[in-house]
Amino acid sequence: MSGTPVPCSPAEIGSLFLFEKLSDDQLGRLCSEGRVERFEPGPVYAEGDPATCFYVMVEGTVVLSRRVGAEDVEVTRTSQPGVYAGAMQAYLGDRVRQVYNNSMRVTEPTRFFVLPAETFAAVMQEWFPMAVHLLEGLFFGSKATQRTIGQRERLLALGSLSAGLTHELNNPAAAAVRATATLRERVAKMRHKLAVISSGPYPREVLAGLIEIQERTAERVGKAPALSPLEAADREDALTDWLDDHDIPEGWRIAPTFVQAGLDVDWLEQVAAAVEEDILPGAIGWLNYTVETELLMDEIEDSTTRISHLVDAAKQYSQLDRAPYRVADVHELLDSTLLMLSGKIGKDIEVVKDYDRTLPGIPAYPAELNQVWTNLIDNAVAAIHDTGTPGTLTVRTARENDRLLVEFRDTGPGVPPEIRDRIFDPFFTTKPVGQGTGLGLDISWRIVVNKHHGGIEVDSRPGDTRFRVLLPLTAAEPEGDTPPQEAA
Repeated sequence: MSGTPVPCSPAEIGSLFLFEKLSDDQLGRLCSEGRVERFEPGPVYAEGDPATCFYVMVEGTVVLSRRVGAEDVEVTRTSQPGVYAGAMQAYLGDRVRQVYNNSMRVTEPTRFFVLPAETFAAVMQEWFPMAVHLLEGLFFGSKATQRTIGQRERLLALGSLSAGLTHELNNPAAAAVRATATLRERVAKMRHKLAVISSGPYPREVLAGLIEIQERTAERVGKAPALSPLEAADREDALTDWLDDHDIPEGWRIAPTFVQAGLDVDWLEQVAAAVEEDILPGAIGWLNYTVETELLMDEIEDSTTRISHLVDAAKQYSQLDRAPYRVADVHELLDSTLLMLSGKIGKDIEVVKDYDRTLPGIPAYPAELNQVWTNLIDNAVAAIHDTGTPGTLTVRTARENDRLLVEFRDTGPGVPPEIRDRIFDPFFTTKPVGQGTGLGLDISWRIVVNKHHGGIEVDSRPGDTRFRVLLPLTAAEPEGDTPPQEAA
């Protein structure tokens, strides 16, 4: 947008605090290579457009805003002469992407001194070479520092995740090893029992009947019903009594295994009716080994399945085999992150998933959203642990107009009002030295706002803190991470 040209007065330009130390020749050059323009109420430039001009307000009222999702959020409103905005990084040239980092509009007729970006860069390099070097060092040094500490933040998170994943993998792996060793022992005893039975004076049809009973018993194990503790105890008592009445040794030890396998007194009556009384104890012992081997194989299957799920979750979390930018299901991302963090969350925190499964996939950088979920869940878990009492973490998804909401709610002590406005600032942390870099929420803000054109909100009171991430349901591919910057 352009305004109406008006005469440029070196004296008036020199009265602005930005130019008050310049010589008459320098002010003359500014007026000859720049211009003064009058803008009527309305927009001056838009965020994301090529940064072609540097604006210094002479008189009027200016409003700067930033795009958050589909909305423009006002960040500055002032009538102070001399405030500036626009192509403030032109002196860096093509080493950074030269676009406007905010939108500017005026609410009343307003005059600006307007300097083309190329001229602004040239006079900066020519008049203030030392200052330019210092600014360049500050700009790129700050970027490098943030990248380095951001990498450390990710490494800290990775270390925490790795420790949790190792713990989660170790449990089913150890269970599978134990079950395999026990299985080997039970199979050996079953072979021995079968040898004893087969060496006795039993007709072929009796042995065939035992094999048939064994097959049906194995099938029954896979269909065992879920019993309440009281139901299981009652069934164990009934089975123990039956086994004792039939002179089966160690009935008290066999009964719990049979109950776990879904066997009852009626089943044992069928077994007793199918075999001779003298071989019933041997048959029951043999069936006990059969049941134990089936249960152990189920345990091994459950353990290895758990390991497979954890590996799949790690693969989903890392997104190593996926395109960096793609349409993603946020529920898959949330589930993989929660599973990766399950060791850190612990048993004292109840995780409630309140998902709207009808929500569509969204265009996103999934690996980076997983980093956002990690940061927010980690903070929520730390807050609940700070209370010293069990708590609840609720993860909710919903549609809010044209955006997808992901909300993390915890029952921690809350964010104190006096620091609520600072929690997204770089390097701000309330954690003890060595336990946090203060970049977790800053990185999350940059990923959500700059890279996905979304927004993050926080609403906090003791016992109810909610971080709300809002993401566009449809969007063009983001163009990269541009740090927030307001000049006026």
